[in-house]
Amino acid sequence: MKKVIIMEGNEAFAGELAKLFQEGGYEVCGITDDGAEGLKIMSKHSPSVAVMSLLLKNLDGFSVMEEAKREQRKTDFIVLGNFSDDKIINRVINLGARYYLMKPVSASVVYDRAAEIAEEVALKEPVERKRANTLDERISNIFISIGIPPHIKGYSYLREGIKMAVADPHIINNVTKGLYPVIGEKFATSASKVERAIRHAIEVAWNRGRIDAVNAIFGARVYIGTEKPTNSEFIALVADKLILENMM
Repeated sequence: MKKVIIMEGNEAFAGELAKLFQEGGYEVCGITDDGAEGLKIMSKHSPSVAVMSLLLKNLDGFSVMEEAKREQRKTDFIVLGNFSDDKIINRVINLGARYYLMKPVSASVVYDRAAEIAEEVALKEPVERKRANTLDERISNIFISIGIPPHIKGYSYLREGIKMAVADPHIINNVTKGLYPVIGEKFATSASKVERAIRHAIEVAWNRGRIDAVNAIFGARVYIGTEKPTNSEFIALVADKLILENMM
C-alpha cells in the first residue's frame, strides 16, 4: 500500500487531506505539525509521498527536506507555502520537492498532484528494476572475477556501497559519515562494522593473488604485487568503471 505523511499545522486541512488519501487507497502513516517528529515518522514508515507545509514546529520544511536528502530517502515531497518569492521556490525545488503549491490550495489539488507522482513511479518501476538487476549482475561478475566470495558480509556491503557511488559519485568523498552509516542502517549494523567488513572483503581478494584480474577489469595496471586499494579507492574504481559503461 502507498504511504503518505502529512506535515501541516492547520488541523482541519490536514484532516481533509488524510480523508482524501485514505479514500484513494493510501495509508496515512502520520499527521503532525512538528518537523522533527515528521522525520521520525518518515524514518519508521518510509512514506512514498510527504505533503508538507514550510512552516512547522522545531524543524521547518527546508530542514526536513535537507535531512531527508542527506539520508537519501526516496520520499516525494509536495510542499505547501505562502511564499511567492522566486528564491524560496527555487530552494524548495532544488531540495527535491516535486511540487510547490501556494496556499490557499484545495485538498483535491494536493491529492491530484500525488496521484500524478504515483502514476510516474508506476511507469518507471519496471525500467528501474531492470536497470538495478543489470547493475547488480555486473557488480557480482566483477566480484567473482577478482575473488570476493558471496558468503562474507563485506560482499553485500561492498556491493551496496558501489551502487550508492554509481548513483551519487560525490558520496565517495564522505564514506565515514555518509556511505558507511547508510549501509549500516540498511543492514541493521554499525558503520564501523561495515567499514571492517568491506576492508576484509578487499583483503580476501588480494590474498587470493588475482591482481592480474583486477588490472584486466580496470583496463590498466592499477595495482602491483601486495599493494591494495583503500575501501573508498576500490568503490570509486568500480563505480567509475560502471558509469563509463553506461550502467546507470
